[in-house]
Amino acid sequence: MTYRPLPDYHMHTPRCNHATGTVMEYVQAAIDAGLNEIGMSDHSPMPDGFDKPWRMDRSELPDYLLEVEQARDAVKVRLTVRIGLEADFHPGTEPYVAEMIDSYNWDYVIGSVHYIGDWGFDNPDTIQIWDTWKIEEAYCAYFKLVQQSAESGLFDIIGHPDLIKKFGHRPPADSLAVKEAMEAMLQAVKQADVTLEISSAGLRKPVAEIYPHKTIVKRAAELGIPFSYGSDAHAPTEVGHGSADCLALLESFGINEIASFKQRQRTMIAIEHG
Repeated sequence: MTYRPLPDYHMHTPRCNHATGTVMEYVQAAIDAGLNEIGMSDHSPMPDGFDKPWRMDRSELPDYLLEVEQARDAVKVRLTVRIGLEADFHPGTEPYVAEMIDSYNWDYVIGSVHYIGDWGFDNPDTIQIWDTWKIEEAYCAYFKLVQQSAESGLFDIIGHPDLIKKFGHRPPADSLAVKEAMEAMLQAVKQADVTLEISSAGLRKPVAEIYPHKTIVKRAAELGIPFSYGSDAHAPTEVGHGSADCLALLESFGINEIASFKQRQRTMIAIEHG
């Protein structure tokens, strides 16, 4: 099944220290793939050296913005380029993140959880820490943080909403605690009127599955929660990756539109075939 290309709002630059390609190379990849709109959303600076090896320094933020602005202006006839950011939700850093968000007229801000306490649970260098956790408890802790990220009011999009499964760790299917934590997270997303990201990145990870799991998509559809799409591209070749699979999953639960952003205002675009 083919789909009309829709916005891909999640992609990175080498400033995060784990991506390749210039912004113009991402732009050209999007044009070549037939996309009409993309958004750059590199990993934001964070305070006090938090996760420093995996994100840009605050001193790099002006150059990031300049590079995206120049690319946006250079191709505006052929491609719409939005300027975004992927900011971490980590309790205690909210004032810093709020100030950073207020410092620029972003089109959207993705809020993502990559840490439980001081544990970067999606980092392959610390995968051994999984052995010290009960999987059920890790999932509950993660969903609680995602819930808090929605409640914070800082973000427009909740990034890869079940990233905790990246390496294939699964809680018991009948875990009431995990189901309750997931439901509380989704209720917070609904109450905050923010958007969930459907991300193809998981297809390229050990879990080999879209973020989020179909049970989350199903429940979000029941609650009327909107979705945006992101490839989480860390190289130009990944732009638009898996978009048809993501859109098909949304459609399977009756979701027929996807979010677009400009200056932090959301509009919905119909999912169309062709």
